[in-house]
Amino acid sequence: MAPADAFSELMARDEAEIDLGRACLMIARDAYPALDVDGYVGEIERLAARLKGRLPQDGGDEERVIALNQFLFDDLGYSGNADNYYDPRNSYLNEVIDRRTGIPITLSVLYLEIGRRVGLSLHGVSFPGHFLVRLRVRGAMLVLDPFSGGAPLAEADLRERLRRVIPQSATGPVPVEELPLDQFLEPAGKRQILARLLRNLKSIYRETDKPQRLLEVLNRMLVVVPDARGELRDRGLLYQRLECYRAALKDLQDYAALEPDAPDFDDVRAKLLELGALCARLN
Repeated sequence: MAPADAFSELMARDEAEIDLGRACLMIARDAYPALDVDGYVGEIERLAARLKGRLPQDGGDEERVIALNQFLFDDLGYSGNADNYYDPRNSYLNEVIDRRTGIPITLSVLYLEIGRRVGLSLHGVSFPGHFLVRLRVRGAMLVLDPFSGGAPLAEADLRERLRRVIPQSATGPVPVEELPLDQFLEPAGKRQILARLLRNLKSIYRETDKPQRLLEVLNRMLVVVPDARGELRDRGLLYQRLECYRAALKDLQDYAALEPDAPDFDDVRAKLLELGALCARLN
């Protein structure tokens, strides 16, 4: 099975059956075609086995979290890459495993994948501006930041983070500091996590003007989130830039059919006329 087909097959599974770590490594294969996905999945398994051997037999979830943090961040030296945050390597799980540094979402994926294998019921949290991990412990919610060594975050910390990323104008009459936290701490599904990872890469490759890498990201995004209509439009525009006119025409036709009331509909219609003429000359 070709890598792209294998990724599509994985994304077609029920949410519970998606192997998050493997999916992240399949995405990385776009940038690293020779990447040994099974080998890196095996490395995650080996890390979890090493940690499991250190866990106290009668320890609870708190002890497991403490052991996970010590193992991953103190013993192995994983850390957040604050100095070169937008390096695309930070978004590829193989590079994170090898270099022992990454951004919040990739460090969280590694944290989730190792934690799950040692019995922790961890969930990702797509918190505004900074991906986090949560765990229910004795009826309370423990929120952890793998980018900062797995540090637990108090309510005041979370509200301060919200204040930094959400403009007051976006919340109407309710001050940012009074917004209910629960709505921001919902568990993120695996597809949501993969989509956020891909959005990071999309932003990086758009900013650094790497259209071929950007196309790979958009192709993956439309497998993860097939109804992401904005991504469909963006891929169509990118195809046009890459002079793949028939592919561009198809994507933009599909977008226009799905979004007839879109604010950019007139611009897209103009592109369709231009592409139609170009494709006619190719026949």
